Amino acid sequence: MTSFIIQAHENRELPQSWRDHPECPFCRIITGEASAFKVYEDEKVIAVLDILPLRPGHTLVIPKTHISRVSELPEDFAAATGIAITKVSHALTQALEHTALNVVCNQEYAQAVPHVHYHIIPAPRFDGTSPQAFPRDRVTLALSQQEMHKKEFEAREELDDEDANALLAKIHAKL
Repeated sequence: MTSFIIQAHENRELPQSWRDHPECPFCRIITGEASAFKVYEDEKVIAVLDILPLRPGHTLVIPKTHISRVSELPEDFAAATGIAITKVSHALTQALEHTALNVVCNQEYAQAVPHVHYHIIPAPRFDGTSPQAFPRDRVTLALSQQEMHKKEFEAREELDDEDANALLAKIHAKL
């Protein structure tokens, strides 16, 4: 019985609702209707620099199917997304010469765009070597989660084209 059900889905065309949604900004990037700084792309996944990065190098890894919840992402897209996260993370750490990262995926809660996506966010540098590093004296003072989120949000600046292109060149050289 199970093999019959599986065979009924082999080589089936994906429903249009899985492919794109005209109002979704990520679907618009995937279809080429909206521009983005592409870090990586294959047949199932695209990775782009976040236009409002938390820190330089903040990258979004987005499956090329319009699914709102990671818990509903088809396995083949989930696998391809995982592979892309690893490749992009590796290239990003080499390009930035900094191995500390956060990889985050929100589902509904704190999800600004209802399309599955993972954030690869370089961790702050506390040694003063990055433009958005926290001052040394602030490292020793405990911040509440709310204070940390507020400070990180306030530190965000819109992605500059020149900075994005320079970073892309470094990342692409490492892919």
